[in-house]
Amino acid sequence: MKVLAQSSVALLGLVLFLHPPIVAADWLQWRGPGREDHSPDTGLLKEWPKDGPKRVWLFQDAGLGYGGYSVAGDRLFTVGLRGDTEFLIAVDAKSGQQLWSTPIGPKYTNGWGDGPRMTPTVDGDRVYALGGNGLLVCAAIADGKIRWQKSLVKDLGGQLQDWGYTESPLVAGDRIFCTPGGSKGTMAALNKLTGEVLWRSEELKDNAQYSSPILVERSGQPQVVQLVMEKFFGLDPATGKLIWKSDFPGKVAVIPTPIQHDGIVYVTAGYGVGCKAVRLGAGKTVETVYENKVMKNHHGGVVRVGDHLYGYSDGPGWVCQDFKTGKEIWANKSLGKGAIHFADGMLYCLDEGSGEVALVVASPSGWSEKGRFKLSPQSERRNPQGRIWPHPVVVNGRLYLRDQELLFSYDVKGN
Repeated sequence: MKVLAQSSVALLGLVLFLHPPIVAADWLQWRGPGREDHSPDTGLLKEWPKDGPKRVWLFQDAGLGYGGYSVAGDRLFTVGLRGDTEFLIAVDAKSGQQLWSTPIGPKYTNGWGDGPRMTPTVDGDRVYALGGNGLLVCAAIADGKIRWQKSLVKDLGGQLQDWGYTESPLVAGDRIFCTPGGSKGTMAALNKLTGEVLWRSEELKDNAQYSSPILVERSGQPQVVQLVMEKFFGLDPATGKLIWKSDFPGKVAVIPTPIQHDGIVYVTAGYGVGCKAVRLGAGKTVETVYENKVMKNHHGGVVRVGDHLYGYSDGPGWVCQDFKTGKEIWANKSLGKGAIHFADGMLYCLDEGSGEVALVVASPSGWSEKGRFKLSPQSERRNPQGRIWPHPVVVNGRLYLRDQELLFSYDVKGN
């Protein structure tokens, strides 16, 4: 009854979260505002110098792993493995100097590289991080002091999968949403201030995969949307009740974050799977718009710009896909497989193998490159099976990149 009694207040907070004020200097979570991977920056370079943009600083103690970065004001937050312990780390975004670090659990070990794999989520004076073994931590952004912690395995009954927990938990309203997986319910909502469990999605028992949830609004109703191996679905964020679900033929691992726009939810996965888009209808109804193999995105992510999607598809290379129809617009192999980010009309494309970064016009007319440089130095501590997997991010005129313990800041502001 507690959840139902709180639902009206929670829903108000969720609606406000869906329409927050945009602060140009903030990138508070995985894929930024709305989890769309659109930088709020404008006035950026439209063409790079021959040797690429100027490097502002290099932080060499970010730890091992594939964690991303969030930025709140002058503070950058990331996660990394130092010794046998994973840490949440705060860095001065202007100077690249460490401000503090706090442990978030023991080392997660994996054949593709040890360490955490998520992006911290910032909310007010708190920052949330999830260790590779499933320890969810809430810490103060001022000094890293732990306010509460919960184990997705020990406390919530989740099951650790082959590549650990990689999800970046979603904060909205008065709660934080995460995906422990397992028999007690695929997803959970916790009070963001105390860590108290508010609900479990008991209608779904699927194990967690490696995607991160998004918040969607349809006909005035907020929904938490998540992707697991055999389905993607929408939940009532106030109660955890299932609103809709749609089958998905996942194999091995499903990783990319769902994309939503104009009542359509789009998901994709690698390992030959492809992509699927559904239109949300009234109540629990969903209609398949298309399902094909145009976009087989492994984990470099996809961005929607207007009516077009951009990302790396296993096989054809970098692809532009029509969001409404699913048809391929163009494909290009000028750069190797990797991750993507959108800022000020441009695509920032990272080759995960070579460390090359290309600046490309976001256009359905074709691949139009406006500069390229190679990340240097590169980590000598990266697992031989690993690649440069953290995604590029542009915020407050800085391009952030990472290769294991090496965290880079480049100046990409226009003249």
